[in-house]
This record gives sequence, C-alpha cells and structure tokens, in this order.
Amino acid sequence: MKRILVLGSNFAGVTAAISTKRKLGNDVEVIVISPTSHFLYVPSLIWVPFGLRKVKDITFPVEPMLNKKGVKFIQDKGIKVMPDQKKVITEKNGELSYDYLIVATGASLNFDILPNLNPKDNMVQCIVTPDLAEKSAIAFEEIVKNPGPVVVAATQGASCMGAAYEYLFNLDKYLRKRGVRKQVDITWVTPEPFLGAEVMKNSPDLVDEKGFVVTNDGYQHIKYKNVYAAGLAVEVITPFKKCAAPFGVPKTGFPSDVMGKIVAENIRNDIKGTGKFKTMPFGKIPGICIMDAGKKEVWILINHLFKPRQFELMIPNVFYNFGKLILEKYMLWKNKKGLVQLP
Repeated sequence: MKRILVLGSNFAGVTAAISTKRKLGNDVEVIVISPTSHFLYVPSLIWVPFGLRKVKDITFPVEPMLNKKGVKFIQDKGIKVMPDQKKVITEKNGELSYDYLIVATGASLNFDILPNLNPKDNMVQCIVTPDLAEKSAIAFEEIVKNPGPVVVAATQGASCMGAAYEYLFNLDKYLRKRGVRKQVDITWVTPEPFLGAEVMKNSPDLVDEKGFVVTNDGYQHIKYKNVYAAGLAVEVITPFKKCAAPFGVPKTGFPSDVMGKIVAENIRNDIKGTGKFKTMPFGKIPGICIMDAGKKEVWILINHLFKPRQFELMIPNVFYNFGKLILEKYMLWKNKKGLVQLP
C-alpha cells in the first residue's frame, strides 16, 4: 500500500486528499497533516471585521469529514521535508515517511518584512487569519467611536489583491453606514508578491528563492517526481512585466481546486502505471470570481487566467451581493460534505 502525505487542510489539500483516495481506494493510505483542526472559508474573512460573520460561521472541523472519506488526519506542524529520504519532519510526530507528497500549505505571513508590522504590537491590524480578523473587528469599532485616518495596505509578499479591495470597499460602506465616513481619510497602498509556508522555506531542495514549490504543468516537482503541489504553494511565473510596485499572481480557491484534482489524477496514473500524465498550465485554468464591493458585487468570468483569452466578462451587480453569499454557502456545504468532485 502506498502512503500519500498531504501538507495542508484547506481548498487544495482537502481536494487533493479526497480525490486521491476516491481514485485509488485501498491501494493507498492518505494522511493529511495540518497545524489547524478546521477548514476555513478564506474569502469570507473580509466580513469578520465588520461583524457580518463570526469565525465559527465560516469554519468547520476537518477531521470528521476526512475520516468519513477514508483519509487520516494528523494535527501537527510540518518543520521540514527531506525529499531524498521521502520523509517529512513534524513538530510532534517526528519523522513521517511517504511514497508521494502533496504540498498544499498555502502561505505564511511575514510580519518581519517591515518595522512595527506585527499585529501583536497593536500598531496594525490584519484580516488574513481568523484570530487577527476578529481582532480587526474590535479595531473597527474603535475607529467608529474615535474617527481618524486609516491606511489599508498590502506589503511586499501580497499577490491576491481581490481580498484587499473587498476589504477596502466594505470599510467604506460600513463607515458610511455608521455615519463617520466623512471623518475618516482612507489611504490605499499597493503591494508585491509573498512567501510560502515555513515548512517549505526549510526545504530548499523543493522550492524557489521565495518558498514556492517548483513544478511542471502537471503540478509535479521538476526533480522529485513523487512530490506534487497545489494551491498557493505552487510557483507561478508572472506573465506581466515588473513595474515600480510589482505584485504576484493571485491563486484563489477555484484554481486551487483544479490543481488538487490534477495532482490526484496524476498520482493515480503513476500508481496504476497507465503512462498518462495530465497537464494544465496555471494560466490556462478558467477564472471564476465574485468580488464583493460593499453590499454590491462584480462577477468575473474568464476562460483563461492569463492572456491571451477568448472570453472575459465582468458583470456588476449594484443591488446586492447575493452571488457572493450563495457561493459561500455552497462552498462550505460542498467541503463540509467532502464532495470535492463537484465544481
């Protein structure tokens, strides 16, 4: 029986783990390793600072769902990957061996990139993790009580600007709703691209200088053929020229889901010896996104993430953000049930 380790338990990790188990059944043991016990619907973190969601509304325990699908879950933190020995070093469980490794770690936050950036110092707020998003909700109430200037920014390392703009639009909306918008000057600062998770930065044989896993178009590592990656952890070369304020390539939930399924298909083909290898360059993945604009929304539909494209459409809905709400409910239901085969 082959052992498949999956580092990460969110969109890409859950999709890859369950898809691999579905395709190979008793031929494989699939183990998900993650420092967090809950699946998080990241896109809804933008609503937490304004009291529109509690973290409990957009999370669920991941272990019961994975166990029902025949996938084992270990809550632990990966420290280092040793690809030549086919082992992952973990904080609590020591060395774990594997036949195949799927890296779906997402990204880690680098608060040392600028002085006084760490939210623990109470000088800035951050909405990227559940606990920090809840802390930002307290800060929003303080701004309402004592209005003053606000800076919204993404630092060196940010890539997906959709969430930043969504937060910006919602900040404007709810300051207006609370009657203090005219007393709050908002300044917007633009970004550039961010590092991968700590476990991968400690595994230089697998990653580039920024901590992203270097793969081919089947999301298989270019050197270690039993190592795959999906989601934010994948290195993607930007298709645009560098500029004064460079930024990275957004990797949202939909392409993470697609990459996870491709990884599962390729591992299945390798174990079964079919000789097939599925590829889909990141830039060829379709794009489906609904951006909240403060109780308004914009639907973005494109046939390829990168140009040239044969189809691209932006549909504004100025009346209500019902699409964003429906998508949230659907994605939480789908992943809570482990129905990763659905789109």
